[in-house]
Amino acid sequence: MSAEALLAELRSDVPPERSVPVRVPLHGGLGAPDAVLAGRLASLPFVVVGVTDGRVDPRWLELCDVALSVGDPTIDRVEENLAASPVAATTLALLLRGAEDRSITEGLVAESASYSVLQSGPEFAAWRAANPPRTEHDQGPRVRTERRGGTLLITLTRPARLNALDAQMRDELVEALALAAAGPDVTSVEWRGEGRAFCAGGDLDEFGSRPDPATAHLVRLQRSVGRLLAQIEKPTLTYLHGPSMGSGIELAAFTTTVVAAPDTQIALPEIGLGLVPGAGGTVSLPRRIGRLRTAYLAFSGSVIDAATALEWGLVDRLED
Repeated sequence: MSAEALLAELRSDVPPERSVPVRVPLHGGLGAPDAVLAGRLASLPFVVVGVTDGRVDPRWLELCDVALSVGDPTIDRVEENLAASPVAATTLALLLRGAEDRSITEGLVAESASYSVLQSGPEFAAWRAANPPRTEHDQGPRVRTERRGGTLLITLTRPARLNALDAQMRDELVEALALAAAGPDVTSVEWRGEGRAFCAGGDLDEFGSRPDPATAHLVRLQRSVGRLLAQIEKPTLTYLHGPSMGSGIELAAFTTTVVAAPDTQIALPEIGLGLVPGAGGTVSLPRRIGRLRTAYLAFSGSVIDAATALEWGLVDRLED
C-alpha cells in the first residue's frame, strides 16, 4: 500500500474490508500527514508496517504499528509472523494504539480481556495442538523471601525450568508483594532469579489450562503481579540475567529500576503462540520504550541483548 493510499484509508468513512497486514513505503519527499489522522488509526483492523528510508517526517510513524528501516534484516521475519498469526498481531496492534490513553489498571484489563479471547481462537488452538503440555510437574516452593534491613529480597526458585512463571509462582509473588506493600518496616523490594535465568517467561504447559477463558480473565485480574508492582509505593528493583523473556521482562518493566547482567536476553515470543503479552507487557513496555519498539519486539520475535535494552531504556543500568 502506498503512503497516499494509507491516508485515503484513514480519511474514509467507509469501514475497511481489509484484514491482512500492509507494508507502506515511507520515503523522503512525502509531505507531513494531517495530525488528526493519527486518531483514525485506532480502529483500523489490520497492522500497518512502515518501511522508512530515514528521511520521512516523524509524524508518519504515528500512522504505523511498527516501523522498520529499509534493508532491515527482520522485515521478512516480521511479515512472516504477521501472516502466520494475523488475529493475534492485529489484536496487539489495537492494544498498543490506545495504550498511552489508558491508566495502568485500564491497560491491564484490556490486555487480559484480549488475551483471554485469543486463548479461544484458532491460532492459539493450532499452537497448542502442535505443542501438547507435558504431564510431569515439579514440586517445591517457587519464591523465597528474605529480609535485609528494610529491604525485602524476593528470589524465584525454579531454576530447573528457568524460573518459568506458573500459577503457583504467580500466587507466591502476589503474597510476597502484598506483604511488601502493607509492611511499614519494608522500605524497598529487590527481585532476582536463581540459576541460569531471571525468568524465561510463562510456563507453556499451563497455557490454556483454565476451564474457560472468561474465568481465566477474572483470575488474571484478581492475582495480577503487574498491578501490585505498579502500585507499590516503595522503590522496586529487578536484577535480570540470562533469558528474561515474555512475562519475565513484562513484569520487570513495572519496577522502579531494572538492572541487567551482560548475558541478559530479552524477547516477546507470544505472537508465535497466537497470543499477545499477557503479564502486563502491553502496559509496562510502552511506558519504557514506546509502542513502536514494543511492537517490533513482539512482531519480529527478536532477542535483544542487555546493551540494546539499555540504549532503548528498557533497562536502567548494566552490572556484571
